[in-house]
Amino acid sequence: MNDQREKFGSRLGFVLAAAGSAVGIGNLVGFPVNAAKSGGAAFLLVYAFFVVVICLPVMMAEMSLGRHTQRNPLGAYSSVSNNSFVWKIGGWLALITPFMIAVFYQVLTVWLLAYFMGAVSGNLAAMADPAYFSTFINSNSVFLYLVVLTILIGLVLNSGVKNGIERLAKALMPTLFVMLLLLTAFVLTLPNALVGIKYYLIPDMSKISPDVINNALGQAFFSLSLGMGILITYGSYVSRKESIASGAKMVALVDTSVAFFAGLLILPAIFVFNPDTNTSELSTSSVSLVFTFLPKIFLSLQSFMGFFGASVFAATFFLLVFFAALTSQVSILQVPLSAFQDELKFSRMQSVLSLGACAILLVVACTVSFGMSEYFTSFTEYGGASKSFFDVVIDVFYDTILPLNGFVICVFAVYHWRKVNLNKEMATGDNNYEGSFTQKYINIFLGTLIPAVLLLIFINTVLTKFFGYSLLSLF
Repeated sequence: MNDQREKFGSRLGFVLAAAGSAVGIGNLVGFPVNAAKSGGAAFLLVYAFFVVVICLPVMMAEMSLGRHTQRNPLGAYSSVSNNSFVWKIGGWLALITPFMIAVFYQVLTVWLLAYFMGAVSGNLAAMADPAYFSTFINSNSVFLYLVVLTILIGLVLNSGVKNGIERLAKALMPTLFVMLLLLTAFVLTLPNALVGIKYYLIPDMSKISPDVINNALGQAFFSLSLGMGILITYGSYVSRKESIASGAKMVALVDTSVAFFAGLLILPAIFVFNPDTNTSELSTSSVSLVFTFLPKIFLSLQSFMGFFGASVFAATFFLLVFFAALTSQVSILQVPLSAFQDELKFSRMQSVLSLGACAILLVVACTVSFGMSEYFTSFTEYGGASKSFFDVVIDVFYDTILPLNGFVICVFAVYHWRKVNLNKEMATGDNNYEGSFTQKYINIFLGTLIPAVLLLIFINTVLTKFFGYSLLSLF
């Protein structure tokens, strides 16, 4: 165990950094879109269930393994399994997954940077036009923003955990949350917002379907950074004086709160600006939904702030969301970066440059998958639909692999590392863990119900995504 490994400076720093990893495009864009197309309150209910019952124990297992081994995912699996080839596969999955997720995540972060610049330049009215989004993502200017973003990510990654990730998260996360609350409060005062509130908060149980269940679990894993090796890696930077259970619960609370208020902002806004919206129409919602309605919300602020004031507020909000996404991107890339440092003994700078060289072509392929390149736009076909390269990356590494990685960590922690060692690590820095409800729940369900649910979701996702058949429809 390497006692010289860099550590987070405080519990707050760790919580905000881990929350910064979690809070980003997944919460502020992905969650409202999934809630809109998956039944609103029905999705919210299933999502909350998965966070509490499934995700929290998995989160604690990942963080415990990371702190115990002081290694990246590949090193953690190898260390505990004595370099077992079978378990190394789990380590490689937890290493490749965040790398590929970072590829498509970088494209989305580029869009946020561009929208910040659009707000700064007073372009709110144009940005509120639905055609603006599709025009921009197929313009050459996207490459300029891509270069700027890549440089920023490299600078933050090269600054390290305490000076880079933790410092950025401490400054930005609280400010973003306050602005989100203010914006949500404003939208809820607008005409017809109540229709959206009812859709979002009053569940229609008939809308809970296999697709909603898949979307909710995928969203919960992505939002909380599970199955990506991030929390194994972050756990390796946590002091042994800190409580893993308390830290995990705080991260989940912050993350879920941001997602909840993002939904409470966007869904009522849909009905405010499009009063004739039929809820059945929302089933086709996509990322463009958020990028269209946020400018409309900001534009409506000019009635009492003036156009300049509305533009300043919009620019500030987009800047904070951009930095939240940047923090998430840095956190995701910290996983393969840590592997370069631990396994190949590269310096941090060498690791950053190597990582960039590996990712650049994949990022460009995703960037041109929306019409700029016919080859990457119509990359392949499966499940009865044409898929772009961007779609393939999301389908494989976001929708499919995350629950599989969750299944692997549960089985590994309980049956190979053993419950006694997991409990010992969980009790380190936490005098209240022994005999607690958390310990009892983990001991009973981490090796039974939780991996069974994750394996079922994984199999069903493969069948649904790639073969057009739902296993859950049999139940």
